[in-house]
Amino acid sequence: MADSGFAIGLLLIVGGLILIAVEFAHPGAFLLIPGSVVLAGGIMYIFVPDFLTQTVFGPLIVALVALVAVFATLPYYRRMGAVHRPMSTTPDSLTGEWGVVVAPVVPDSMSGKVRIRSEVWSARSDRPIPVGSRVRVRGGEGVSVWVQMDESETARAG
Repeated sequence: MADSGFAIGLLLIVGGLILIAVEFAHPGAFLLIPGSVVLAGGIMYIFVPDFLTQTVFGPLIVALVALVAVFATLPYYRRMGAVHRPMSTTPDSLTGEWGVVVAPVVPDSMSGKVRIRSEVWSARSDRPIPVGSRVRVRGGEGVSVWVQMDESETARAG
């Protein structure tokens, strides 16, 4: 039984290390806590197998180790969770941003399209703007943005 206990403990240690490695390779998978518990369980299974399997305290110790793992790994998850700007974008929040025309902007029409960051928006302007022109957002209304052609683009077009 001692050899099989050692093999089980070793298997748990390897499994725990794999879970921890996956967590560090792909942060946010939340595998650090179970990996820590499995690793600690494997270490305990190698050194005190009888205590874990033949006493009432074995499951309590495993639960205690799980609780310690949770509190020990919380700082890692707090540090890992980067604070970023809100994911929703409104036309008004784009004021001042630069974009590129992907469909011609025609005065008094919303047929023009502008790529701003990774999103395509309906665009309006008081003058025509050809595809490929660099524009700056001057405001927004409804689901469209008001754009103005970059001065260097205006000089090239004129």
